[in-house]
Amino acid sequence: MLWLKALHLIFMVTWFAGLFYLPRLYVYHAMSDDAVSHERFKVMERKLYYGIMTPGMLCTFIFGFWMLKDYAWSLYSAAGWLHLKLILLALLAVYHGFCGKWLLDFKHDRNRHSHIYFRWINEIPVLLLFAIIWLAVLKPF
Repeated sequence: MLWLKALHLIFMVTWFAGLFYLPRLYVYHAMSDDAVSHERFKVMERKLYYGIMTPGMLCTFIFGFWMLKDYAWSLYSAAGWLHLKLILLALLAVYHGFCGKWLLDFKHDRNRHSHIYFRWINEIPVLLLFAIIWLAVLKPF
């Protein structure tokens, strides 16, 4: 059981590293004004999203649901904290999807957002990480 938790945490950290860094790349991409920089950012963003973030997310969910099935499923109906954690994870998956949409917007040179927009967007995973960890560790209800 502990190896499942370890793998879940390793891939969660991997996923969040990408969730923190990709919007930061979008900030710099939105600020750039030359073709060489635009092409460089497109490569970096694609590799981060498809090579690190998406596999990290998928493995986080696989090992998380495996633990849920093996351990916490019997507690599921009585664990309000777990319900809220799963809702927050769904929101995080939606955020991940928006990161993919913005990736495509930059790829096709149709980004309409400023660097300030992406600076604010970059704070969303921080808030979700704080709430998810707080729920998972403290199990307040």
